[in-house]
Amino acid sequence: MPDRTEDSAISFGPFRLFPKSRLLEKEGSPLHVGGRALDILIFLAERPGEVVDKRELVKRIWADVNVDEGSLRFHVAVLRKALGDTGKSARYVVNVPGRGYCFVASFAQPAPPAAQPLAEIIPPRSLPAPLSKMVGREEIVEKISSGLSLHRFMTVVGPGGIGKTAVAVTVGHRRSQDFGGRVFFVDFGPLRDASHIATTIASALGLTISAEDPTPAVLTFLKTGPALLIFDGCEHVLDNLAPLVESIVREAPQLRVLATSRESFRSEGERIFRLFPLDCPPEREGLDAAAVLAYPAAQLFVERIAQSSGPFQLSAEEAPLVASICRRLDGIALAIELAAGRVNAYGIAGTASLLDSRFSLQWRGRRTAVPRHQTLAAALDWSYDLLPAAESATLRRLSVFAGPFAPEAAAAVASGDGFNASETLEAIDSLVTKSLISPSGVRTLRYRLLDTTRTYAHGKLSELGETSQFARRHAEHFRDFFARAEADTSTPLPEWLSIYGAELDNARAALNWAFGPEGDATLGIALTAAAVTLWVRLSLFAECRERTRTALAALGDNGDHDRIRMQLLSALGWSLMYGEGRAREARPILETTLELADRLDDKDFRLRALWGLCIDQFNNGQFGKARALADRFANAAANSPDKTDPMLGDRLMAVALHYLGDQNEARLRIDRVNASLHVLAEKPKIFPLDLRLSTQYFRARILWLQGFADQAQALAARNIEEGRANGHALTFCSVLGQATCPIAFWSGDFDAAERHGTELLEHTERHAIRLWGLWARAFNAAVIVKRGDVATGLPLLREELNRAGDARFLPRFLPLLGELAACFLETDQVDRGLDVIEDGLTRCNDRQELWYLPELIRIKGELMLRSARHSGDAEARFREAMDISVRQGARFWELRCAISLARYMMATGQNAEALAVLDNVCAAFAEGADIADMRAARGLIAQMRA
Repeated sequence: MPDRTEDSAISFGPFRLFPKSRLLEKEGSPLHVGGRALDILIFLAERPGEVVDKRELVKRIWADVNVDEGSLRFHVAVLRKALGDTGKSARYVVNVPGRGYCFVASFAQPAPPAAQPLAEIIPPRSLPAPLSKMVGREEIVEKISSGLSLHRFMTVVGPGGIGKTAVAVTVGHRRSQDFGGRVFFVDFGPLRDASHIATTIASALGLTISAEDPTPAVLTFLKTGPALLIFDGCEHVLDNLAPLVESIVREAPQLRVLATSRESFRSEGERIFRLFPLDCPPEREGLDAAAVLAYPAAQLFVERIAQSSGPFQLSAEEAPLVASICRRLDGIALAIELAAGRVNAYGIAGTASLLDSRFSLQWRGRRTAVPRHQTLAAALDWSYDLLPAAESATLRRLSVFAGPFAPEAAAAVASGDGFNASETLEAIDSLVTKSLISPSGVRTLRYRLLDTTRTYAHGKLSELGETSQFARRHAEHFRDFFARAEADTSTPLPEWLSIYGAELDNARAALNWAFGPEGDATLGIALTAAAVTLWVRLSLFAECRERTRTALAALGDNGDHDRIRMQLLSALGWSLMYGEGRAREARPILETTLELADRLDDKDFRLRALWGLCIDQFNNGQFGKARALADRFANAAANSPDKTDPMLGDRLMAVALHYLGDQNEARLRIDRVNASLHVLAEKPKIFPLDLRLSTQYFRARILWLQGFADQAQALAARNIEEGRANGHALTFCSVLGQATCPIAFWSGDFDAAERHGTELLEHTERHAIRLWGLWARAFNAAVIVKRGDVATGLPLLREELNRAGDARFLPRFLPLLGELAACFLETDQVDRGLDVIEDGLTRCNDRQELWYLPELIRIKGELMLRSARHSGDAEARFREAMDISVRQGARFWELRCAISLARYMMATGQNAEALAVLDNVCAAFAEGADIADMRAARGLIAQMRA
């Protein structure tokens, strides 16, 4: 990580800003602000006194992402609040109407930076293991390592097989500590579809992306701190990758990119480092072993012989032969390793003679006249021709894999036609020793072909007319593999993803072949259906949607395929529902799924369809219909042999009852699920989220409304820690948005609300989860208001709710509409507040969305008190809201209503009645003494008794 002592501080007021370290301190202590807000501060502070145009700011902070000025205003508001820049005292960032923003703080003399404790260095992410010994490249590795301190984008250019990847990996390990372990290796070798470049980068960064374009989430992640990206094997995706690299290097100021390619990117800011062949012994008489071994090419040759055959000492007689072999192979590292792999079988003299017979004599001593790829192709040709039939056939067949593959997959795809699985695995072992296959993976054994080897082997497969045969086997294997993945419900999600998620590239490759001109659409349809669970658990709803649409189009209207049609329609409906929220086409698709499930008497898909339809009704605000569907689901699940199905029925009914306003019955249902979680040995087949986590965040909501504040807060705290550990992006959004954020907000702990709201927003930007991102921005605006900055928060809240569009009709947005009305109360805009409340009340009554009804009526009463026309009706509204709260079992709303009613009574001289109301309600609370509303109630009681 960069040394902060080399980072010039910008000091203003009580703050010090370290731009290179991306650190803001207040009075010597780190001050957390969001990533975007910090980007804005750094950019403005580096141009003090200059008015920066809003469009320039947006372009700088968001790069090529299409955002409007509302996002800029929101993050500026977050920044100003963090700086205490309210406009009343200290001013740091000002808005120049019609122009932009300006940093106006007076700079102090830079203070000596405090010593920064060394952070614990985490191991590099996704970086292959370093070579046990790097031969002949130490000086080059040092130059590139040093170069990364001066240049932000470097490309190692050279022919295939020359050692570009090995050099880049070694540099990555050497510089890992400087980047705090944030070194990420992105292998573009398996990638055949350039449209997946950004997704491939996101996957290497550990991001789960569900949006169409993951680029914004990648940029958000890379802006969070220093990082080194190693892009390997870029030559076949340069046209698409080059503009993306320019963008991320420009927009992520602490990022370094090290790429390997056979040709340069020809991009702005690129620093090219050409990797030349290893130095070879010269062609002259009298060279002894010591003289030959002074050259890196010979050192590599001998090193690889020792690795494959045991201890080896080069003799004086063999030294000239080794020098000749190295020269004939032009010092290309891969070719030298291939030759060394044959020495155990043929000896050095035999290997040299075979080399002579394979390569044209006209190449001798004319390395510069021979294109490097031809040299490597010749080496591969030569090595391939030396392979026994079983090994050459195995190498050809394995070329259909995209990226690393497991031994079991290799045996399944490459066996047959005269070779059994045991012989295939034995051939793989031999190919590994000959450096034609590389071991891959840390925890479990996997193999991979170098990209050049794979390309060569695939050419041989095509020459022999075997491509379709083994591409089919590959697709059939992964069809069966992902069918097993769907049935594997007992493996914990992180482990499940490490097993099955690693095969995403193979699934894509198989589907691309199946739906291609030489493929088999029927096989592609079956593979699509099998891979649905993978996409859902990776939150790749957009990819799931497009793949299932392709499969359904290929299926056509043939009535003989109802079962597979049902499976695909179910997946399409779910991907629309969870990916887009209130998608209009989801319901008819799910209704057709239900019709097919009933016709086929398929219990699992009947439940999937009912679940999807119920969630669709939640999303569209039809809670009465949702409860009816929850009843149908519970009845269908009652006799299911799968113990998780009745639990899902109770969980679904609990949610319906919660939103319908029956908190007591909802608590019974959710507690029944909670009591059964200890026997949950398997993940439910039909539920995309984690059942344990989702049970607890709804249970926390219900407990809060019932008045069990301490239990709800403790449960939410545990839930968030478990959610972080779980690793499922969509589930963690729900953990934060359904319980943690609202409970912190309702409790009056606005520090926690801000912290969790910021975490949710950053999480949604990182994983590109649009619907929760819309909610998080609106929620954070409401928090700004509660922190006292109504002038900033109210316009932001209105803007974010408008930006949400139809999404604001999702249940989670209803409290934010109530807060908008309360904001209008704060600014004496009573009529506008009443209009918002009336819209909300109409929504609640029309949709039976009753859970928030008492609070809306209470806010209406508060607005009426400010209106000369309506003040006489305020007391009736407070009492109405209290009555509804009591019927719903919602003591928290009852407490709030009692406080409003008591204040009204005190203002009208009814202190005794007000005291009785508060005493009666507070007596029912056995916990929650520290929440804001209980403190307010106690304060009123003390005031009246005094």
